[in-house]
Amino acid sequence: MKRRNFLKTAFLGTIAGTVGLRAPRLMAGNASAEAAEANPAALPDIVAVMGGEPVDLYTRAIAEMGGMKQYVKPGMKVVIKPNIGWDKTPEYAANTNPDLIAAIVRDCRAAGAAEVKVFDHTCDQWKGCYENSGIQDAVKEAGGEVVMAHEERYFREVSLPMGVRMKKAKIHEAIVDCDVWINVPVLKNHGGAKMTICMKNYLGIVWDRRYMHSNDLQQCIADAATYEKRPVLNIVDAYRIMTQNGPKGRTTDDVQTPKAIFMSKDIVALDTAATQFFNQYKTMTINDASHIVLAEKHRLGTTNLSSLNIKRIRL
Repeated sequence: MKRRNFLKTAFLGTIAGTVGLRAPRLMAGNASAEAAEANPAALPDIVAVMGGEPVDLYTRAIAEMGGMKQYVKPGMKVVIKPNIGWDKTPEYAANTNPDLIAAIVRDCRAAGAAEVKVFDHTCDQWKGCYENSGIQDAVKEAGGEVVMAHEERYFREVSLPMGVRMKKAKIHEAIVDCDVWINVPVLKNHGGAKMTICMKNYLGIVWDRRYMHSNDLQQCIADAATYEKRPVLNIVDAYRIMTQNGPKGRTTDDVQTPKAIFMSKDIVALDTAATQFFNQYKTMTINDASHIVLAEKHRLGTTNLSSLNIKRIRL
């Protein structure tokens, strides 16, 4: 068996037993969304969809999570926060997939959002990141707005009373001013934080990254996630994943293509599940990416996936 096929097979078996993903209950059309309107408590805690293209993966996952109208109401100001930190094209998996971001923008607009803004505090020069990631054009074509985050004047100081090492931070004004925001990281290796997933994606909404890197990065990531305006939805892009040399990568040899997406309101549970998924390709645990465990201590979510209703779907 070829290594990649073996890894996929191993994931499907292990994730079902270890993470407790349930067999799919196939529904036609928007049946899941309609059921959620009648009983929102019946929604799964995590949805994992595999085996399709980015838009198809997203469409099925959001339907199982009750539809975007569960999270975005007419007239709301919405922010979508992907990874756009690196001047890399999509095949390198350094940034969130642009087709996925476009689909989310369109869905928010269809739900009645008054505005949909997208940004990242980039590491490489922002123009190259926005353009070469494909996200800038994708957002504009979908009816959203890309906003700047390359200067400190775009950020406002907020208090983090639950923080251990970081008691305040400068958060991007788009997040501060929005009604709701959606967290959409790509799943990848990170040299410092070990994993880039939902909580690590907070480094793109803050200005204070130098402080975070020099003052116990893992604890500071958990502290940043305590900011009172939490994402209404976390969506992990695992269509392509960077398994080594992250967060930027070197060549496409650093990339695997599992064609998957994960979605949840629980940021700790989703980072836990995504780390277990990543572990099928490269050895990694939540103790390595210890900000996940530290965030559970902040009561931001649970690492106990066996206690959750988790739904697996294969397209």
